Amino acid sequence: MTPNSFLGVVLHSVGGLAAGSFYIPFRKVQRWAWESYWLVQGLLAWIVMPSLVSLFTVPSLWSVLAGVEPAVAARVYLYGALWGIGGLTFGLSMRYLGMSLGYAVALGFCAAFGTLVPAVQRGKLPGMFTTTAGLAVLAGVAICLTGISICGYAGIRKEGELTDAQKRETIREFALAKGFAVAILAGVMSACMALAFDAGEPIAKAASQAGAAVFQHNPIYVIAMAGGFTTNFLWCLFLNLKNRSLRDYVAGSPGLLASNYLLAGLAGVIWYGQFFFYGMGSALLGQQYKFSSWTIHMAFIIVFSNLWGIQFKEWKGVKPQTLRLVWAGILALVLSTLVIGWGNYLAAQPPQQPRDQTLIHAG
Repeated sequence: MTPNSFLGVVLHSVGGLAAGSFYIPFRKVQRWAWESYWLVQGLLAWIVMPSLVSLFTVPSLWSVLAGVEPAVAARVYLYGALWGIGGLTFGLSMRYLGMSLGYAVALGFCAAFGTLVPAVQRGKLPGMFTTTAGLAVLAGVAICLTGISICGYAGIRKEGELTDAQKRETIREFALAKGFAVAILAGVMSACMALAFDAGEPIAKAASQAGAAVFQHNPIYVIAMAGGFTTNFLWCLFLNLKNRSLRDYVAGSPGLLASNYLLAGLAGVIWYGQFFFYGMGSALLGQQYKFSSWTIHMAFIIVFSNLWGIQFKEWKGVKPQTLRLVWAGILALVLSTLVIGWGNYLAAQPPQQPRDQTLIHAG
């Protein structure tokens, strides 16, 4: 497969648009508890779509999966289950903070931890302080945390400037402290998907050898997202029982049920689109630029989610200074992904060979 960096970035942008847009159909779901439509979304996003798409895009899929070493499959599944906790709390952060602030905080932490955790796991963190590439990555993480702080301060100002009625006009359950707590947890745990990708590289290689080419990452999703669905299923079922919302799946008029299932399912399909296009974009970037996929993905999600937040007037009524703070925080987060990507680019360059200092004498 011939790398195509431009097309790879374009596909990453489509994936970012999907990730930044999947929560929109939930705004139209009626009379269902959050856990009910989140579980329907998860079934489509994490079980149905990865399996169906892989069946159509990966030759000899079952042979590829059957050939996975149990230890590799276990690691991918475990990281997927941990990532599932991030996905669960990510949905809650949207519920309490809205798309603009929720995405910014959660993805900011996701970008930072998705960068640092693999380095810590491989024992490379101390060495990052001794190289230009490592310092660039650490600077990007520092900028990322600064952007999160700015967005958080903007959220605090918003809470003080608007009445409860104004805050709930666009975000029905706005709760800054609770939202920030779950967004931080979402960002930290969502970074485990980067670890799942790393652990699943043998699966991608096997799929590539089977002829999957640009779709080589799809079998990883089947295993990782099954882990993610497990944690979400257990929690949502617990909430269904606790809140007596199990009846949501069958109660109401046929029209209401059809609409809610369709909207929640659509959210799941759109959600899966982010990783479908992420996998293709990552493959097309080639080995030389593959390292930058995660940061490019995060940058596009932050941009598109905040455009939607503005479209839905989530910051309506705040003072101009607060709105400027929001934009400053968003720009800092986007800048951080670029700086981290630059640092990773430097790290991927082959070491320069020392010049041959041998003198050649005539005669």
